[in-house]
Amino acid sequence: MEMDTYSIVGLVIIIITFAYTNKGFKERAHMENNLFHIEPILLYKEYKRLITSGFLHVNWFHFGFNMFALSSFSYFIEKSYGAVYVFLIYFLSLIGGNLLALFIHKFHPDYRAVGASGAVSGLVLAAIILEPMGSLSFILIPIQIKSWIFGILFMAFSIWGIKSQNDNIGHEAHLGGALTGILAIIILQPTISFSNWWVVLILLIPVILFLLLIVKNPSVLLVKEYWGETINKIPKLPELPKNISGSTPKKVSQKKNKY
Repeated sequence: MEMDTYSIVGLVIIIITFAYTNKGFKERAHMENNLFHIEPILLYKEYKRLITSGFLHVNWFHFGFNMFALSSFSYFIEKSYGAVYVFLIYFLSLIGGNLLALFIHKFHPDYRAVGASGAVSGLVLAAIILEPMGSLSFILIPIQIKSWIFGILFMAFSIWGIKSQNDNIGHEAHLGGALTGILAIIILQPTISFSNWWVVLILLIPVILFLLLIVKNPSVLLVKEYWGETINKIPKLPELPKNISGSTPKKVSQKKNKY
């Protein structure tokens, strides 16, 4: 494969991430001192973790998946708009994704995470805004899907993942990175974003509404049946018992004692 099929910025990021991830596998202290961890970020102001955690991964499959996506989408953006775009979108999305995770888990001091998924999500959604009618295919799956449809599914799955907390995936970083990527490309390419206004709206509106909801009512993230899945199935409470004569108990008058 010729070198011009690579994003220069993407290749540099992959090399640095490989070295950083490999060191994290070999040195536990390096991993612990650089991963995303709520307590040291808020308590000791170790804000570097908002960036360094994006260069660490839990295993080589995790690393390979993120770097493959990075290579694909960074090449498209760099070829069309330049290396500066890739750099800005990637690192802004990395920080934006971790900031959303920090906000959602600010009361969970033990929350920890690693990975470049938030930054990659920003590149993916930025590319979708730039070319919504393009097609995306998946590894080992011989089907293609329109970019804008993939964007909707990605946002919906991220929101569902944040709400359900049924897996070990950092959906908060994914959603925050994706949102940052969209906002970044709107600023960098306002003309194209305006011409593709419809995809901008269908991707942004559900996310903004969800974020406003969790800001106004954090119980959305705490109550499993917040949307009313089982609330209507709760049986009614029994009526108050009646006294022996069959009438309801009378209210006892409360008279003050005089001394």
